[in-house]
Amino acid sequence: MGKQHITIHDLAKILNLNASTVSRALNDHPKISAETKKMVQKLASEMNYQPNALASSLRKGSAHTVGLVLPRVNRNFFASAIEGIEAILNKAGYHLIITQSNENAEKEKECISSLISSRVDGIIISISWETKDLSHLIAAQNKKIPLIFFDRIPRDFEASKVMLNDYQGAYQATEYLINNGNRKIAFLAGPQHLQIYSERFRGYKTALEDYKFPVDPAYIIENCLTQEKGVEGAAQLLSLEKRPDAIFGSSDYSALGALVYCKENGLRIPEDISIFGFANEPFTKLIDPPLSSIEQFPYKMGEAAAQLFLNAVKDKSAKHQTIEMIPEIRVRQSVLNRKISNF
Repeated sequence: MGKQHITIHDLAKILNLNASTVSRALNDHPKISAETKKMVQKLASEMNYQPNALASSLRKGSAHTVGLVLPRVNRNFFASAIEGIEAILNKAGYHLIITQSNENAEKEKECISSLISSRVDGIIISISWETKDLSHLIAAQNKKIPLIFFDRIPRDFEASKVMLNDYQGAYQATEYLINNGNRKIAFLAGPQHLQIYSERFRGYKTALEDYKFPVDPAYIIENCLTQEKGVEGAAQLLSLEKRPDAIFGSSDYSALGALVYCKENGLRIPEDISIFGFANEPFTKLIDPPLSSIEQFPYKMGEAAAQLFLNAVKDKSAKHQTIEMIPEIRVRQSVLNRKISNF
């Protein structure tokens, strides 16, 4: 027939039956004779007919699909989160539709609109750097679509969410730097309208205050998350008359940029300057020197987000839930450890 996808209507036309009879035969309906079932099933096999699972599920009122909106998929954190999400959803019979905003608020709105049009059963999302207007997320909720946030979540938005205790992770990193002799600790900050980055800044700031160190505005570089921004931030910091003796990045990528710039400009790491990141990306173990960081457990975060969706589907009247992940510090050779020899 020259068609790549054979439909029930194709089978019905060849057999001179109506489509509903063919559909019932394929589904072993008791009112269809054994002879007709055998004839339909034989032709379906010969023509390699594959049922349209999506269309079938939509007729039953559910597509058994979940939409996932990510800022970008080319980060190990989000790739690991996808694995965790799929591990839970696939066991429950759901399929995942993955979209990415590329850190663009308008693109994120398009992703949400497309997923709503596709009649997904739920949406799991980590919002973009740019996202401030939340009308597209409100629209999804108004359509009674379960909305689950993870990692990057908007402030004061009522929904189920999975979040890291970013405050604790940043506090631990800053405290570790202080306890190992660093006194002038700079911070490469992320967008403060996103809770994860404002919480990391709060952890850094509180640790300095608790240890009676000043929070110097000159040591705080705003909106500095990428490797390129890390390079620019380090250049700005090292141009100061009183340059820092440690740089703590809100992301591993900004910390990597700082590390590269410092090395290219003749500084020894960690002897001249310590560097700390956040996220524990795989490359942190491979660069020279290996980068100290904060583990976020993205696979577990993905599993938890998927489970929150299943909980919402099971009990539509249930209250929104919040799951908090506890970070862990990963100390490597980018921080001078004055307490332990040969570390």
